[in-house]
Amino acid sequence: MTSSSVINAWAVAVLFAAPTLIPQTRPVQQSPTQSRAPLVLRVDPAMSSVHWTVDSSLHTVHGTFHLKRGSLTIDPATGKASGEIVVDATSGESGNDSRDHKMHNEVLESVKYSEIIFRPDRVEGTIAKQGTSNLTLHGTFSLHGADHEFSAPVKAELSADHFKGSATISIPYIEWKLKNPSNFLLKVKPVVEVEVELAGSTLGAGAH
Repeated sequence: MTSSSVINAWAVAVLFAAPTLIPQTRPVQQSPTQSRAPLVLRVDPAMSSVHWTVDSSLHTVHGTFHLKRGSLTIDPATGKASGEIVVDATSGESGNDSRDHKMHNEVLESVKYSEIIFRPDRVEGTIAKQGTSNLTLHGTFSLHGADHEFSAPVKAELSADHFKGSATISIPYIEWKLKNPSNFLLKVKPVVEVEVELAGSTLGAGAH
């Protein structure tokens, strides 16, 4: 074999071996969570509701509030959340004018403190792109001019363009320094149970 033949043979061998000798670069695959955009939830007050109950020594009182507005932004990768859910404190009613007058003037002072606001800062749990997720929402609850750290279990249902969410929470209003409506005839439980139903449009991660 001539020297030129040997060189050509080596060249052919190197050419065929090159794919195994040269490191192959592959695109980095992001996890489904990492690749998801922020999830934005726009609450529709007309499709949402706030119901409350409080027990007393005589009976259980049922009432409602109206939601004014709400918007939440959640990063599915980190759980970081922002936004606010705003309830109209002046809209609270229980079907009894005398009782409601006392609630607004002595307990809530709703003319002065006209909004009840929840501002989330993080979400715990895995957010499904489609379907039901059981989560814990943490944040600050602003009531009667004071802020309180707060968390609540939330059941959320996402679809391509809308969402539903529900939570049952306990508000220790006496512990939070609101006036106790009890008197010598009527003893009122120091905790109000609140059922929140939210619904509205979905943007971002839930729409993928």
